[in-house]
Amino acid sequence: MSLVQQTLSNTFINFFDSEKSSGILLIICTAISLVISNSSLGADYLSLWQMHIGNFSLEHWINDALMSIFFLLIGLELERELYSGELSNFNNALLPIIAAVGGMAVPALIHFALNTGTPMQNGIGIPMATDIAFALGVIAILGNRIPASLKVFIVAFAVIDDLGAIVIIAAFYTAHLSIFYLIGALAVWVSLVGLNRLRVMSLAPYLLGGALMWFLMLKSGIHATIAGVMLAFAIPFSAKDEDKASPSHKLEHFLHKPVAFVILPIFALANTGILVGGEWMQNLISTNSLGITAGLIVGKPFGVTFLCFVAVASGICHLPPDLNWRHVFGAGILGGIGFTMSIFITNLAFAGNAETINASKMAILLASLIAGSIGFMWLKIFGKQETTDKAGAKC
Repeated sequence: MSLVQQTLSNTFINFFDSEKSSGILLIICTAISLVISNSSLGADYLSLWQMHIGNFSLEHWINDALMSIFFLLIGLELERELYSGELSNFNNALLPIIAAVGGMAVPALIHFALNTGTPMQNGIGIPMATDIAFALGVIAILGNRIPASLKVFIVAFAVIDDLGAIVIIAAFYTAHLSIFYLIGALAVWVSLVGLNRLRVMSLAPYLLGGALMWFLMLKSGIHATIAGVMLAFAIPFSAKDEDKASPSHKLEHFLHKPVAFVILPIFALANTGILVGGEWMQNLISTNSLGITAGLIVGKPFGVTFLCFVAVASGICHLPPDLNWRHVFGAGILGGIGFTMSIFITNLAFAGNAETINASKMAILLASLIAGSIGFMWLKIFGKQETTDKAGAKC
């Protein structure tokens, strides 16, 4: 069965609606943060996020604690997609998986080629990410001018893209490693999986165990947000009864609005305070910034389209009947909207280097704006649904 023949689930529709609204709010919060940061209130605004609460700054609490909830939601969405969503059927999942691989590999190679052997090499993961909220915000504006299967394709490869970013964070952005605390975190996770196997359906033990796992992961040196994803896959999920709310579905439904309308806007306010000084042009033409912008604007659409074309041409998978290569290329352009995950990785890649972080964020915002604008115009012109029957077509 092709993607276009599937009826979009209520969960997918709710997810799409909340994410597209969140994208609009993120744009507003980003604009507010940029204006205030470069006004007479800029110094006070930026120092606000560095105010310490306990052992950590407010920005640290947001990026390590609040964003763990965001990663928990990403994990729950991925779990649903794998068990009962668009990724549960291997034939349907294969094309967006290949798209995500191409969309991560080519931008990373572009950045690496420009920055290999320099301290800026740490930013290799920045252009690999896709921001689901902003991408869905763009295709929401396009409405019925694009086929439903394209929306599903974009969501699927963006979710897989986020999973790739999570793996990169865990593997490459670990400052130090404490085996003792890591073993403790893994022991808690195994215990929660055990509760899942015993069909303990109350959320309370999972949330309490998740909080402990977050603390242990924080102390281990691996970024604490990874605990959110691990917790998601420990919580019981029922593929047979999605609408009657298994614990996983119930928590996912509960978290959508707080994440979309509270956590991500706060993240944007705390992390987009970018100072546009007299050297802004010089910052944008540095090898790191060029690697980010070229990776997102050029690498994403090329990587997505090229790898999908190779897969389809070789017979590994097929395009859905209502999609053509213009749709795939347009999806790849929208994949260049990095924003949330790209900024998140920037903070890890260049921790303690405020100047490089500021320049990287400027490049991310510029590239995301260009990718979103070009992607919108491209799909508005070329995104009309195919009217001819392509069933069974391989290219």
